[in-house]
Amino acid sequence: MPVFQPSEAQRSAFHQDGFLIVPGLLDPEEVRLLSQIARADHHASTAASRADGEGGAIRLHVENELHDDIYAAIVRSRRIVGTMQQLLGDEVYHWHHKLILKEPRIGGAWAWHQDYGYWYYNGCLAPQMASCLIAVDRATRENGCLQVIRGSHHLGRLEHGKVGEQTGIFDTDRLQAILARQELVYCDLEPGSAIFFHSNLIHRSDQNRSADPRWAFICCYNARSNDPYQVSRHPSYSPLEIWDDSRVREMGNRRLAQQEG
Repeated sequence: MPVFQPSEAQRSAFHQDGFLIVPGLLDPEEVRLLSQIARADHHASTAASRADGEGGAIRLHVENELHDDIYAAIVRSRRIVGTMQQLLGDEVYHWHHKLILKEPRIGGAWAWHQDYGYWYYNGCLAPQMASCLIAVDRATRENGCLQVIRGSHHLGRLEHGKVGEQTGIFDTDRLQAILARQELVYCDLEPGSAIFFHSNLIHRSDQNRSADPRWAFICCYNARSNDPYQVSRHPSYSPLEIWDDSRVREMGNRRLAQQEG
């Protein structure tokens, strides 16, 4: 499979909009392996839970370390790391990765927030950070897909505070003014499609009231030059070994062979 590389137009769109949607970043076989392995490893009853302030709770599993598995193969994959380095203009390293588990009918919401709204407190001086969200299941408005405010990363970091057990935008008057003036985008994604988004992009997702699950895998990166000045719950800089994209299938098939053996 050809290695994905963002075009000049795509890089320009990311800098202007704060996000870039890439259809089919993982091919059907890769996303099938990811879905099967993730569901064998995790389920909603064992994942961490954070109340959303709307009567529901988001469930997630966060990892700071990389192991020899399909998750690391995706985090390290050339198509993602290479894109991140072009979008952020610097060498990047693994900040953390996580699975979001929105089960049918009960999946919670994420409050409006910026990732840098709380990563700021981890000692990162600049929002030179970004994430790549990959749809494990089809993401729609009905099952709580990601919502973003186009271009909102240009507004700088907004004040954040507690929303339920989450950290969300505290200045609701400013948030309503932003929503009145800037475009809200619902990021419908097919399985394997991805969205790269800037750490200052304002985003949220609704509760999943549908009959369909909405799982997502998120790879988060920091720029080398933005190494935290203090120890925090996420890693300081260390060189990220980049793997060929073929390792995703390799690691996935190895795991399935171990399960069957």
